[in-house]
Amino acid sequence: MKIRPLNDRLLVKRLEEEAKTAGGIIIPDTAKEKPAEGKVVAVGPGKLNDKGERVGLQVKEGDRVLFSKYGGTDVKLDGDDYLIMREDDILGVIE
Repeated sequence: MKIRPLNDRLLVKRLEEEAKTAGGIIIPDTAKEKPAEGKVVAVGPGKLNDKGERVGLQVKEGDRVLFSKYGGTDVKLDGDDYLIMREDDILGVIE
């Protein structure tokens, strides 16, 4: 199944966090928080400004991003979990 985000929306795949701490303690799945870091899989064309012109997005496919903890909508595609979110939910790009 393919999906194409609309306007200023992005399709993001969460990156998995380490299951071990630096000290070697293994963290069980029930104690883990959802990671707030992901990889942009697809981007929309951008949103329209007041003049009706399309304004492109600052993030692009392949970028590693940090996003707000409760931002986006969970979506399951072909057995994988993704998030669809607005560009405003992105806090920063990891370089």
